[in-house]
Amino acid sequence: MNESLANKFLSLVEIMKRLRIECPWDRQQTPESLRKYILEEAYEVVETIDHQEWEELGKELGDLLLQIIFQSVIAQESEYFSIESVIENINNKLIERHPHVFGEKKVNSAREVEENWEHIKIKNLDKKSLLSGVPKSAPALLSAQRLQEKAARVSFDWNDILDVLNKLNEEIGELQQAIVKKNMKYIEEEIGDTFFSLVNLSRFLNISAEDALRKSNEKFIQRFQYIENSYNHDYEKIKQAGLEALDKKWEEAKKRQSK
Repeated sequence: MNESLANKFLSLVEIMKRLRIECPWDRQQTPESLRKYILEEAYEVVETIDHQEWEELGKELGDLLLQIIFQSVIAQESEYFSIESVIENINNKLIERHPHVFGEKKVNSAREVEENWEHIKIKNLDKKSLLSGVPKSAPALLSAQRLQEKAARVSFDWNDILDVLNKLNEEIGELQQAIVKKNMKYIEEEIGDTFFSLVNLSRFLNISAEDALRKSNEKFIQRFQYIENSYNHDYEKIKQAGLEALDKKWEEAKKRQSK
């Protein structure tokens, strides 16, 4: 870290410390009250990457960094840990988890790097399960994919994509049976199993299920907004238009998106 960068970083820490003393809002914040902002800023970072808004990405990364500094300053006030220890811990972790860079170990692919990372992680952290380390508060699609990836590291995985597709079709069949029986508990369970199998298919194809669904959400927003604009945001007219007319507008929106 050059001197200018180090000074700017230290300045950010000092600004945050001063805000904790002089600003009523900053002073009353706790680790718990700030949780939502960490998630919000992280998602805004992801959104700017999706839209390739690189100048905005720089700004959003700054907002995310602020949340890290904020949490660290609060922790230091209670003598839990310091920003120095946060940096030291990640420095040590990066060196330890990359023995092919900072040590003598040889690797031939990115996949081997991932496997080494997990093996070192399990050995050093004395985890109760290979599946430990996936936050329960993470989005469900992301959690499912990470759990499946971890299990696959010890060959708990399908051998062929046809097996994955067959399992997905099996779960859809069970969901259909649950719907016929009108058992809501059973339906919820089978919807969950179907999602899990669909995520497994995404993982098998090296596609992020979370990213794929987020992009589909964005497509839905754009197409529905086309319908709204077509009716000048007159929601009574939209409601009365009927599904056939709305579907025609939907298809128009799809064609405009594909150009």
